[in-house]
Amino acid sequence: MASNQFEGKTFDDVCKRLYSSDAESERARFDELVKMHIEAFNTSDVEFYSSPGRIEIVGNHTDHNGGKVLCAAINFDTLASVSERTDGIIEVKSKGYPMLRVNVASPAFSVTEIGTSTALIKGVVDYFVRSGKEVGGFSACMTSNVPKGSGVSSSSSFELAIAEILNVKFNGGQLSPIFKAKASQYAENTFFGKPSGLMDQSAIALGGVNMIDFRDLEEPSVERANWRFDDLDIFVIATGGDHSNLTDDYAAIPHEMKEVASLFGAKLLCEISPERWERDKTNIKNKTSERAYLRAEHFFEENARVEKALRQIDDRDEQGFLQTVTQSGLSSRYKLQNTYSPACQNHNLENALDRVLLIEGVKATRVHGGGFAGTILAFASKQASGVQGALNVMFGQENVFKLCIRESGAEKIELGEL
Repeated sequence: MASNQFEGKTFDDVCKRLYSSDAESERARFDELVKMHIEAFNTSDVEFYSSPGRIEIVGNHTDHNGGKVLCAAINFDTLASVSERTDGIIEVKSKGYPMLRVNVASPAFSVTEIGTSTALIKGVVDYFVRSGKEVGGFSACMTSNVPKGSGVSSSSSFELAIAEILNVKFNGGQLSPIFKAKASQYAENTFFGKPSGLMDQSAIALGGVNMIDFRDLEEPSVERANWRFDDLDIFVIATGGDHSNLTDDYAAIPHEMKEVASLFGAKLLCEISPERWERDKTNIKNKTSERAYLRAEHFFEENARVEKALRQIDDRDEQGFLQTVTQSGLSSRYKLQNTYSPACQNHNLENALDRVLLIEGVKATRVHGGGFAGTILAFASKQASGVQGALNVMFGQENVFKLCIRESGAEKIELGEL
């Protein structure tokens, strides 16, 4: 495929829709991918697939207890070029990494592959097979600008790219976003060896801004929001810190929430109605730790905030929405208590949240994702031109990511006849 294929109105429209940018700034990625594909597989006859990253807007640590989350796909993506093959082999060459090879006839789990991209491919294939869906081989080259370690789910973006390729090429593009999300979660949990909820994969599969209710973990319900806050800039900021000693901190949150649920005779907090919680919460306050109680309180209040934020988006109540985001951040900090860990022994997140609010034009901030030593989310006025520069000075340009909402999820890119 010659570089002049990436010119004209169709390609420009694709870039605006997926990346909120013009064709000139994206053309080099497509050109480079085709060159990689020719070098790796000796063909330029390719199709393109794009799988975005994601952000969590409101709904911090609620999904694992069957709660509600407001999340969105973003304009950073895993971009893949894909060509046909008939031998039942999947080969994937990612920029800067060795070739991966999986036989779809035997996607067996291997302990030696835990934590590898090969495990993710195998896991997605295995889920398709176990679900009675069609699979087959293909050749792919991939490049990603989804920043790793910044809480926007680079691994889930990769998983959904594989799932969407299998969906389009072998299942007529008919599989639901939640099916593809579940295939990706299965790969991460079972083959890759990382416990995770379904939120990351669902946000990427669905695209746009969605409220997802995980009360039914097998079939979560989805309600789409009509995002029209085009005068807001969105930033994800990596604050630094080492996650390696934080496994116990992360695990304690769902454990303590379930501990409180058990006092009500339930397994998950979602099984307790908000009315029953309000009526009976004082009866259990002295039967558990103060932190566990506050984390449960955060769960119920955060669920209500998710619903409130969804209504505010649809009503174009920008000021109310920003206040809800701020309230979510304060609840994470003081009730969920996931902005500091003694094991991490730094106050990066707390300091970042305080410092960012001092920048003129910043309208709301909150912890983003797991917390403790990770990232924060900030909304700022587009009219305040100095926000990104100030963030770059505070945290380093390599740790500041300006994002846009992307309306589509993982998909095949239709370039048409250019």
